[in-house]
Amino acid sequence: MDEKDDNRTYKVVVNHEVQYSIWPADKANALGWTDAGKHGTKAECLAYIKEVWTDMRPLGLRKKMEEAAS
Repeated sequence: MDEKDDNRTYKVVVNHEVQYSIWPADKANALGWTDAGKHGTKAECLAYIKEVWTDMRPLGLRKKMEEAAS
């Protein structure tokens, strides 16, 4: 499908490592992923992710790095 013709509604999902992705809004979430509260076009959802996902490191890695630093 050409992105210009993609009229589907998407949702932003997040996993236990605080990693974000998009998923078709009419589909059940993949195992391990929960709704992050944002729905919209693909572009809107990707813009939201760009705004909120400022640290790409998985949560487990961030915690280990913080422990090592203290």
